[in-house]
Amino acid sequence: MRKRPNILILMADQLTAGALPAYGNGVARTPFLDRLAAEGVVFEAAYCNSPLCAPSRAVLMSGQFPSSTGAYDNAVEFPSQMPTFAHYLRADGYRTILAGKMHFCGPDQLHGFEERLTTDIYPADFGWTPDWTRPEERPDWYHSMDSVTQAGLCVRTNQMDFDEEVGFAARQKLYDIARDRDDRPFCMVVSMTHPHDPFTIPDPYWSRYRREEIDMPRVPAANSERDPHAARLRHVCGQDLQDVTEAQIRDARHAYYGAVSYFDDHVGALLVALRDARLAEDTIVMLLADHGEMLGERGLWFKMNFHEGASRIPMIVHAPGRFTARRVKAAVSLLDVLPTLAAIAGEGREPEYATTPDGRSLLPYCEGAPDDAGEAIGEYCAEGVTAPMVMIRRGALKFIHCPTDPDQLYDLVADPDERHNLAPQDPRVAGFREEIARRWNLETLRQDVLASQKRRRLVSDALNQGQYHPWDFEPKRDASQSYMRNHMKLDDLEAMARFPRVTPATN
Repeated sequence: MRKRPNILILMADQLTAGALPAYGNGVARTPFLDRLAAEGVVFEAAYCNSPLCAPSRAVLMSGQFPSSTGAYDNAVEFPSQMPTFAHYLRADGYRTILAGKMHFCGPDQLHGFEERLTTDIYPADFGWTPDWTRPEERPDWYHSMDSVTQAGLCVRTNQMDFDEEVGFAARQKLYDIARDRDDRPFCMVVSMTHPHDPFTIPDPYWSRYRREEIDMPRVPAANSERDPHAARLRHVCGQDLQDVTEAQIRDARHAYYGAVSYFDDHVGALLVALRDARLAEDTIVMLLADHGEMLGERGLWFKMNFHEGASRIPMIVHAPGRFTARRVKAAVSLLDVLPTLAAIAGEGREPEYATTPDGRSLLPYCEGAPDDAGEAIGEYCAEGVTAPMVMIRRGALKFIHCPTDPDQLYDLVADPDERHNLAPQDPRVAGFREEIARRWNLETLRQDVLASQKRRRLVSDALNQGQYHPWDFEPKRDASQSYMRNHMKLDDLEAMARFPRVTPATN
């Protein structure tokens, strides 16, 4: 009987599918991601379900919509009672390990992970709570156009400090797994913060691209002129406070491509460690991102919308010994990751869910099931809206609806850049609106979001008075058990730490 597979999830932050050669990009240099795609199952129409860091990651972990968990924005407590894929796999005999960013808010910073190797790059408190009652106010902690106007070459960044810690800790853990005596399969998430803005990157990554190679946005800002949501995003990001030149746009995209290559090199180093630890043949590697990046398309930057740049993500499953390389056109989403992991771990057993997932297992696609229309459903309840925005992607069509804004309908086969909004005259809008009415009570959801924001603002203000007790994760390390110590037998220690183990010579 074959051993249950290990699972290694490699996660990027703000990596749009359209920036990768595996998805048709002709600029980026990503040899390691290219290899994963060439040998793996590539999902061509994969989406995040909420285009913002924390809610998207809560969806990934729980297999539930933000409206089910209350994880609406970047400052919402992800409920500890909500089962995650880490809980399910851990209960099923897996070691569950997290290195890097997951943007958990609240005192629970594990959510089913048995081990967490690093702290997070973002705060765990409620300080980033939006306020839908004051849409005219621009929060000083949010994205700003400094990320674009100050883009370019640098020597060092906060993001590099974080990702190098994450990469080292993850590679070290793979070697530790190879050397220890725990024979459980593992599920490890390695979550980097690149290529998230600000758009700065050092050499050699900046110099991997010549300035004239950098492509510019295809869709002009004029395509968003009648979109109230786009106007609110420009306001909340301060786009109207600074003039942005073509040179700055090119520099920002240049640095972004460099950051994509930087992430790719980390992926390569992890794959080498996996191979050298002799774990590669028994490990399924999954490549994901939490959301995309607009990169100036439609005059917009960052995420917070359901256009392709912000919501379409890479999703690759690499296991050449199990799954034949193929490309899947069906629409899928991060909601589908939890049931997929449960199906992989169960190896044919029907999972016993405490909470029925909102997604579905992608294992049949990996195993060769034919394409169908698929489905990706989205909810967005954070900055830039004052009422919930929802999205339905099925087959070639994408429908975007918000009670305060005009509807949007795009045929992504005929119009992949979403230049032509069909909603004003297309009779199919009525069917989408009926489906939305069945799926959601958007006014009730709006009131729930407003009440959550009010509670969190009060709690945050109170907890910042007097003595402050942070929720941020503190990695535990017992240095008395590291390297060489006098309570350890030297020969035994050296033998145990060496990999591969030396087989004693026989006469």
